[in-house]
Amino acid sequence: MPALDIYHNAARQALIKDGWKITHDPLHLRWGRKDMYVDLGAKRLIIAERSEQKIAVEVKSFLGVSEMQAFRDAVGQFAIYRAVLRRTYPDFILYLAIRDVVYSSFFEEPIGQILIEDENLKLIVFDAEKEEILQWKS
Repeated sequence: MPALDIYHNAARQALIKDGWKITHDPLHLRWGRKDMYVDLGAKRLIIAERSEQKIAVEVKSFLGVSEMQAFRDAVGQFAIYRAVLRRTYPDFILYLAIRDVVYSSFFEEPIGQILIEDENLKLIVFDAEKEEILQWKS
């Protein structure tokens, strides 16, 4: 099992507060002989449609030596997990959960915006102290 991100529990609590039921902690993926673990799996009942919405959430802190290296690692991991998830759990949508300070310092910049568009990154922006989701970016 991989080590938890430092903000794992804050992101988990934010999802619960937002009405999500945590179904996996972590969500195990396997492709070939490779095991992978997305931090969280969750679902929420959509009343209007009477169906379930399911998400997988990878939490990233961006606390490494280099913000660009952390970004490359996160985008690479996101792409790998998304490809495997589409084949193993096609009803789940993958999101990258990041703190609001990371979003404002990096993802609102042109480099972050172009990668959101070109790589179709889906983001959950949360406040780690309040354990609240501030916005969903798809």
